[in-house]
Amino acid sequence: MQPSSPTPSSATRTDAVAPPLVVDLDGTLIRTDLLYETAMRAGGRTPLKSMAAAVHLLRGKATMKSFFAEAGALDVSTLPYNEECIAFLRRERARGREIILASASDQRLADAIAKHLGLFDEVYGTGADRNLGGAAKAELLCAKYGERGFDYIADRKVDMAVWRRARKALTVNASPALRRLLEGVHNDVEHIAPDGRGLGQRLTTLLKVLRPHQWVKNLLIFVPILTAHRFEPAVLLTAMLAFGLFSVVASSVYALNDLLDLEADRRHPRKRHRPFASGAVPIAWGMVLAPLLLGLGFGLAALTMPWQFLVALGLYYALTLSYSAWLKRRVIVDVICLGLLYTLRIIAGGLAVAIPLSPWLLALSMFLFLSLAIMKRMAELEDARRTEREVIAGRGYQPDDLPVLQAMGVASGYIGVLVLALYINSATVTELYKSPTILWGTCPLLLYWISRLMMKTHRSQMHDDPIVFVAKDPISLFIGFCIVFLMFLGAYL
Repeated sequence: MQPSSPTPSSATRTDAVAPPLVVDLDGTLIRTDLLYETAMRAGGRTPLKSMAAAVHLLRGKATMKSFFAEAGALDVSTLPYNEECIAFLRRERARGREIILASASDQRLADAIAKHLGLFDEVYGTGADRNLGGAAKAELLCAKYGERGFDYIADRKVDMAVWRRARKALTVNASPALRRLLEGVHNDVEHIAPDGRGLGQRLTTLLKVLRPHQWVKNLLIFVPILTAHRFEPAVLLTAMLAFGLFSVVASSVYALNDLLDLEADRRHPRKRHRPFASGAVPIAWGMVLAPLLLGLGFGLAALTMPWQFLVALGLYYALTLSYSAWLKRRVIVDVICLGLLYTLRIIAGGLAVAIPLSPWLLALSMFLFLSLAIMKRMAELEDARRTEREVIAGRGYQPDDLPVLQAMGVASGYIGVLVLALYINSATVTELYKSPTILWGTCPLLLYWISRLMMKTHRSQMHDDPIVFVAKDPISLFIGFCIVFLMFLGAYL
């Protein structure tokens, strides 16, 4: 295995300078694992081709890493770098030490990162001949620099084979258990950036993967109950179960979406702080969590809910998966898809409790949620224009599209209000409401609400998810209360 071309040192080494400082890559220099990064990247770009990864694994782990490195080409500038580790390496380099990058990741990826940082004198990675991990890495380093002729920085138990043969063992983000284990087998240990997070902090970070604040969207499941005036305990309990199952499956989708969208999220000013994008939660955890939640949600639904609800849940998952993988990059198709996902929640709610859905309700939801979906894209474009970005990462829109989207959003929202007005004037409404005239008060409220949200979006005051904004906005909540109150008066007064 040949090292990459050395980077010129910023200081001349002398005999008094400490031995070479070798640093691991995955989890140490960066807060992620490049094998999982490239696997998810390849899965998002070429899912069918990526299914052949098992064949490459049979030929050896090095072959599989090479396959993913090629299929899931990464922009290494967006990776979550460990700034504390990099700062330490720069200080040591300034003292004249030779800095070496030795990684079990593919050589091409290690070279790209070394070129990006401009910090390393030599770079060793996994090549076609062998996987440079654990004992293989220890053998290589001892052959190059001698037994205990180097210091080594890493973060995981698999690095123990290298630490044992290093002059000094250094850790980055090591767990308390690993630190204790290392101190028991090595007499010269230094912890550069210990992982000080307790169990509570770890659980809180993991909870963010589930995006519980997004579960507010699943309250749409209760809309059929509200519009049909069916408030029996059994109906409400069934709807609450449907809400819980939908939330579990939705969290599975959110986790998968975050895994497929890592690079785009890291370019986003807010999304770059998401658990997977920032490296706060290992990608491997997400690869386990997403199918686990999916199986739990569908398994319980199959046992407790009508088959029609299970079909709606399956359609929701399939459409969301298609959106995450492909449709979100298709102009106009993406916002229609988002609008359908909201409407599908209402349909699922009706199927869960066997309440027939009114065509008026479906039409209202289709136009209203299309308007909100367009506002979501507008908010992202306003942010892109403010930060002078020409396009939204992972989307097909440009800031110049804003006027067209604004017209579409206003038109769609107002058509939704028109549908509501036609419904109030229809014969259907007299079957459910004693005083349907009172319902006319909902129209100006809804007109004001849509207009206000559009104005907020135009002024760059909108969250990039309007539903989250609405859930936290006092005025929106007050308008919602007023609409429900008017519906109550119309039904029972």
